[in-house]
Amino acid sequence: MDPRPRFSTFTLQLPLICSLLCPPCQASNERGGQTSADRTPANHSLGHQETKQQPTEAPDVQSPAKDPDPLFPVLEHGKWGYMDKTGKIVIKPEYYDAFPFKEGMARIQPFAVLLSKAIRVQFIDKSGKILDMSTIYSYAEDFSEGLALVAIPGERGLGYVDTTGKIVIPQDDSWQMAQSFHEGLAAIKQGGQWGYVDKLGKTVIAPQFSEAYRFSEGLAAVKNGGKWGYIDETGKTVVALQYETAYQHVEGLAAVKEGGKWGFIDKTGKMVIQPKFDDAYGFSEGLVEVKSGGKWGFSDKNGELVIAPRYDAVHAHFDGLAGVKEGEKWGYLDKAGKMVIPAQFDAVAGFWEGLALVRVGKKFGYIDKTGKYVWAPAK
Repeated sequence: MDPRPRFSTFTLQLPLICSLLCPPCQASNERGGQTSADRTPANHSLGHQETKQQPTEAPDVQSPAKDPDPLFPVLEHGKWGYMDKTGKIVIKPEYYDAFPFKEGMARIQPFAVLLSKAIRVQFIDKSGKILDMSTIYSYAEDFSEGLALVAIPGERGLGYVDTTGKIVIPQDDSWQMAQSFHEGLAAIKQGGQWGYVDKLGKTVIAPQFSEAYRFSEGLAAVKNGGKWGYIDETGKTVVALQYETAYQHVEGLAAVKEGGKWGFIDKTGKMVIQPKFDDAYGFSEGLVEVKSGGKWGFSDKNGELVIAPRYDAVHAHFDGLAGVKEGEKWGYLDKAGKMVIPAQFDAVAGFWEGLALVRVGKKFGYIDKTGKYVWAPAK
């Protein structure tokens, strides 16, 4: 699920280290308080999730398209660069900050702004070439469907650029907030209300909602009058606004909160899994993280607990494995509930392209699905 951009509060910081210290803007998929709406592992860092989402940050799961040449951000001698799946450095560590690649581009902060918290962001491709050397942004989101949300220092408003750096949708200073594109539409906040624009910047669903999530599987969760429901891409209400909270549809089902409990509805609004969980998120690889009796486990699409709630916190399954927390340590289990990698890490992220980011003490590394280090924390 892609993150809900927060222009007024967004801070680009070291994506891996900062996430351990504060709720990350860019996401973690640990159950217990996800702060991102996009749970693709490529976006996930290692933040603790001890609180629930912000109102416009609903969790769901997207399995990213396979990347034939994935790169991973690494920290070496205080600088960020990128390695390949074997642990070989491909882009020399020279950046103050670096984020994962999305659609062939990655956000980097080339330098720190001394005596200031100002952000300066650029994009690079997988060769390390900077997109549009002449422009640096004071705010930027990852590319999604070919466009990235940006703001230029000294200029008002938010706009979108394409992968050549061309401004496709000029900055609009009437937009208070904006989100990334999904299924051809992006949510924007104007006059205190949320609506949606298309890739030409044309308003297709007028601002009228107090909260709005991105489109997923043809529907978007929206809020008015303190209740959540779902609209289609024309703005028509498909599922009446009636829930205390509602998340995006993933694998055909969406988590909704009713009467203080969480259940799941299909795209017609039919309650497929009755509200019975204390907490729940979005399906991934046929399973969903659910909380019951103060512990986390996993349910299938029939609402049956296939992995009993016994963990203090959990991640979604990606590449067949899910991070789970036992006491103070994290490990990984498979979809049958077998602990494949023993609990030994202080923090973990989801697997992506065969690797997962882990933290031991204050150091970070990458492991493969056997638990072997590809990039050791000592680096």
